[in-house]
Amino acid sequence: MDMDAKYADLRRAAEETAVVDAHAHDLVAAGSTLPFIGCFSEADGDALALAPHSLPFKRSLRDIAALYDCDPSLEKVEEFRRAQGLSSITSKCFQAANISALVVDDVSTLDKTLELESHKAFAPKVYRVVGIETLAETIINEESVVGSSWTLDSFTEAFVAKLKSVANKIVGLKSMAAHRSGLEIDPSVSKVDAEDGLRKELATRRPLRITNKNLFDYIFIHSLEIAVEFHLPMQIHTGFGDRELGLRHCTPFHLRAVLEDKRFVKCQIVLLNASYPFSREGSYLASVYSQVYLDFGFAFPKLSVQGITSSLKELLERAPIKKVMFSTDGYAFPETYYLGAKWARDVVYRVLSAACEDGDLTIQEAIEAVEDIFRRNALHLYKLNVFHEKTTSIDDNTISSSSCLGKDDVILVRMVWNDASGQHRCRALPAERFYGIARNKGVGLGIAAVGFTSFRDAPAVGTNLTCAGEEIRSRNEEMVMVDMLTGSGEASEYCPRNALRKVTKVLLDEFNVTVKAGFENEFYLLRKSFSEGHEHWVPYDNSSYCSTSAFDGASFMLKEAHSCLKAAGIVVEQMHAEGGNGQFEIALKYVLCTLAADNQIYAREIIKSIARKHGVIATFLPNMMQCFHWPRPDLNELGSGCHVHLSLWKNDQNVFMGSNKYNYHGMSNTGERFLAGVYHHLPSILAFTAPHPHSYDRIQPNTFTGAYLCWGKENREAPLRTSCPPGVPPDFVSNFEIRSFDGCANPHLGLAAIVNAGIDGLRRGLKLPPPTELNPADCASHERLPHDLLGSVEALAADKIFHELMGDKLVTSVIAMRKAEIEHYAKNPGAVHHLIHRY
Repeated sequence: MDMDAKYADLRRAAEETAVVDAHAHDLVAAGSTLPFIGCFSEADGDALALAPHSLPFKRSLRDIAALYDCDPSLEKVEEFRRAQGLSSITSKCFQAANISALVVDDVSTLDKTLELESHKAFAPKVYRVVGIETLAETIINEESVVGSSWTLDSFTEAFVAKLKSVANKIVGLKSMAAHRSGLEIDPSVSKVDAEDGLRKELATRRPLRITNKNLFDYIFIHSLEIAVEFHLPMQIHTGFGDRELGLRHCTPFHLRAVLEDKRFVKCQIVLLNASYPFSREGSYLASVYSQVYLDFGFAFPKLSVQGITSSLKELLERAPIKKVMFSTDGYAFPETYYLGAKWARDVVYRVLSAACEDGDLTIQEAIEAVEDIFRRNALHLYKLNVFHEKTTSIDDNTISSSSCLGKDDVILVRMVWNDASGQHRCRALPAERFYGIARNKGVGLGIAAVGFTSFRDAPAVGTNLTCAGEEIRSRNEEMVMVDMLTGSGEASEYCPRNALRKVTKVLLDEFNVTVKAGFENEFYLLRKSFSEGHEHWVPYDNSSYCSTSAFDGASFMLKEAHSCLKAAGIVVEQMHAEGGNGQFEIALKYVLCTLAADNQIYAREIIKSIARKHGVIATFLPNMMQCFHWPRPDLNELGSGCHVHLSLWKNDQNVFMGSNKYNYHGMSNTGERFLAGVYHHLPSILAFTAPHPHSYDRIQPNTFTGAYLCWGKENREAPLRTSCPPGVPPDFVSNFEIRSFDGCANPHLGLAAIVNAGIDGLRRGLKLPPPTELNPADCASHERLPHDLLGSVEALAADKIFHELMGDKLVTSVIAMRKAEIEHYAKNPGAVHHLIHRY
C-alpha cells in the first residue's frame, strides 16, 4: 500500500489537531529594536550575519514566504510584514498554527514585550508561567541602593509570600538554572552559603542579574517546595544555554539529586527544548523518574529537519508518550509560533509513522499519541481549563466542526448547558456576536433556568431559585459548552460544571489523584408509525442483542454519528445493537472526568441530531415501556442505561489497580477506599445518577441494572462492578463501573456525586464488604437499593458530605426539583410519553 494512503488518518490527525503550546514567550510590539532575522537563529552580533547560510534559515524563510504568498527573500518577507502590520500577521500565523491554548512565561527581557492580555487576541486561552529567577531579581531590584539591607531571611519571606500570592493565578514555574549556574543543584544548600551568595550579589551593580550558584540553588529549592504545595509543574531549561556556561553543566542527569530527595517525590519537572543535545538523557530520566516530563520546542528553528527528527526519536526511545509534550518555544515574532507548530506536526508524523513501520505502534496507537503529545498531556499536567478545542456547530440537520469549517463558515453558535434535571438547553447566537462579544463577556440568563424540571420550564418550589441574574459564558473560543457565572464573574454555586471541578480539585489537592471516566450510551431509535389514524413513535427495528441485521439497518446513522464524534475530538471505542428492539449502544473512550462529562453532552447532541436528520428520534430515556401506544408483544422490557467506567490516576499511573504490595480483589488500597466511599453513599448518589421517577422502573432485579446494594468483580447484576478488560492480568482490575446511571442524569452532577463519595472513602479509610459473586436477587442478605426516587432523595437529604463538598445551595435545589418531579409524575402518569423528546 502507498505510504501516504496507509497513514492518511495519522497525517490528518497530526495536521489538524488543535495544539496546546506548552512553552512559549511573549511577543514584542511593533518598533522593537529586536531584528527580525533573530526569528531564525539564536546567534547575535557578527555571528548573525552568517545565519542565512544555515539549513534551518533557508527552510524557514521559504515556509514564511509561502504563508505570506511573497517572494522567498528576507527583504520581501520584511516588506510584507511592514505593509500588513503586527496584528494582521500575528492573526495569520496563529490561525495557521491552530493553537488552542498558549502557556507563556514571563522571563523575556526583550525590547517592547507585550503584556499577557495582548496575546488573548490571537490565542483562545492564554496562561502564565512565572520565572523564579525573574521574580527574585524583581524583588531585589525594587531597592535601588547597592548593598541594601536585604538579609536572606527578609528576602526569603518576601519571595515566598509573592510566589504564594500568585500561585493560584498561574499554571507553572520556570527556572533558568541551566543558563546561569548549571543543573548541579544542591538540594541541601545551606543558609550560610546562600546568605553569602546574596551578599555578593547585592555588592554588584543594578539591575541585578543573579548568577551565584548557592543563591540560585537556594531559590530553586524553595520554589520547588512551593510548586509541590500548589501542584505546579516546574519548567527547566536544559542543554544549550548562555555561552559563558559550559555545556557539561547543563545535562539533566545533574538533577538526580533533586529527584531523589524525599521532599520532591511528588514534584513535576518539565525538561524543556527536548534537552537538546541531551535528548537521550532526558528520555531516560522520564522513563525512570515519575516526576520528569519532556517538552520539545523547535520554533527558533535552530535544527535541520533531520536534527529535529533525530531529537524527537531519541526522546521517544524510552520516555512514556504520556510524558512528552509539544511546544513552539515561540518568542518575539509570531512567525516563530507558526514555524514551531508547522514543523512539529510534520516531524511528529514522520517519527510516529516510522514507529508504525517498525512495529512499535499500531496506527490507532499512533493517532492516540498525536492527541497526547499535542494537547492531552499538557492539558493534564498544567490543569488547563480547555475542555474542548472543536466547535461542534449543530444547525438544523447539519453537524460540523472547526476541523472543516472556519469562523467565516459558521452561522450560529450554540451555547449549551445541561440543567440539574439533565436536559440539554442552549442559546443560539450569530457567530459574529459570539466571537465578538459573548465568547469573553457571556450572555445574561436567569439562574432559575438551572432548576427547571422535566415537566415545566419553571423552578421547583424549594429550590430558592429566582429569575435574578446570572450569566453563562463559554470558557474557550471554540467551545460551546458554558459555565454559569455570577454577575461579578465568579463561578455560580448552582453550576454543575463548577461542582465537578470543585470536587475533583479537592481530590487532587488532598490525595494527588485524578479520575478518568468513560460513558456507555444506550439509546432507542424510534420511527413514526400510523395506527387507527394516529401518529405514533415505535422502535426502529425488532432485532436482538448485537444483531448484525440491526446494525446493518442503522449503520448509515451510526457511521455518520461516529464521523461527527471523531471530528469533535470524541473517541468511540465500540458500538452495537442492544437487547431492546431499536436499542443501540455507543461507548466512549475514558478521559479526565471533567472532559468526559462535556463529551457526554456533546455525544448526546450529535446522536440526537443525526437521528433527526434521518427522520427518526434518538432517545436516552431510561424506561420506554410506558411510552408506546403501538402494540408491542415482542418488545423486550429493557431500559436504557448510561453506565460509566471510572479509574483513578496519579502521576500518569492507574492507582485503582492493585499491585504485589496490596491487592484487595484486584484493587489497590486507594482503589478500595475510594470504591468503599461510593458503595457507602450509593443510595444518595442515585439521586444524581438515576434522577427521574421513571429511572427506577429500569433498576429492577434480574435486568443487569444493579438493584441491590452490593459490588462484585465482573458481576453485571451488581450496581458497582470492578472490571478486568482484556490485557489486564486476571488477578487485577483496572476500573469500576456504575450501572445505576442513566440518560436523564446531568453527567457533571453524576460524576461530582461519585467523586464526592470517593473522597469520603479516602478520608475515612472505608472498607468494602466481601464481593458478591452470585445474583444478589438470590441472596436474602442483600439490601435493596431505593425502590424509587423518593428513597434516594431522602438518603441525599440526610447525607452531610454532599452538602459539604458539592455545596448546600446546589444540593438543596436538587432535592426540591426531585420532589417536584415525584409529585408531578405520580399525578400525571401519562406525561412520561413526552419525555422521549426531552431526553
